[in-house]
Amino acid sequence: MITTTEPDILVSVTGLHRYYGDFCAVRDLAFDLRRGEVLGLLGPNGAGKTTTMNLLAGTLAPSTGSVRLCGHDLLDDPRAAKAAIGYLPERPPLYPDLTVDEYLDYAAGLRAVPRATRSSARDAAKTQCGLADYGRRLIGNLSKGYQQRVGIAQALVHNPSVIILDEPTVGLDPNQIREIRGLIIDLGRDRGVILSTHILPEVLATCTSVKILHRGCLVHEQRVDELTAPGAHTLEQIFIDKTMDDSAA
Repeated sequence: MITTTEPDILVSVTGLHRYYGDFCAVRDLAFDLRRGEVLGLLGPNGAGKTTTMNLLAGTLAPSTGSVRLCGHDLLDDPRAAKAAIGYLPERPPLYPDLTVDEYLDYAAGLRAVPRATRSSARDAAKTQCGLADYGRRLIGNLSKGYQQRVGIAQALVHNPSVIILDEPTVGLDPNQIREIRGLIIDLGRDRGVILSTHILPEVLATCTSVKILHRGCLVHEQRVDELTAPGAHTLEQIFIDKTMDDSAA
């Protein structure tokens, strides 16, 4: 594993556990994420993906272990650590009665963007997400795909180094999926991105590496370019092999 002293390490997870009573939802998770990487987090339902995302975003405290974001421990220095991340949960926290501009101004305020630079931060996020002409539109009147863009824009408005996306294309049509995937690739060029999904083609289309969770444990990790090499096992084959219970075989 790469040491966390390297300057391009944006996320460092060590010995992460999360218990709900006696049930261990995430067990001994450890990995690093570097700038320029898009990490696809895969797993069947109940594998611990959403719990992991909540732990990384700081909305859920670990039972043991640590998460460091841009060098800041999420428990010891939560304000600085959370300033380094933008988070899009599976259900984007949108307000349908606000315009796009009103909502992004609100999100920028929550993220402590200085008032003097708030409009420029909002406009930069809109431009990156293809929303430059939608500022005065009510969010509730936008298509599902454009609402998802607004959700990503709120995660970007404070210009974080790490973007965490939980099922960002769920419920979208094929054209919307293609557009959001292109946006994710763009985001990963100068940031670190963690993408939770159960859609295998999404990982191959957008990610540089993949990690597979099963029953809260990391059971496989590999670079996507290795998966697409001639003669390599397909991601589907690997996923089935690593996550199929013996009783179901």
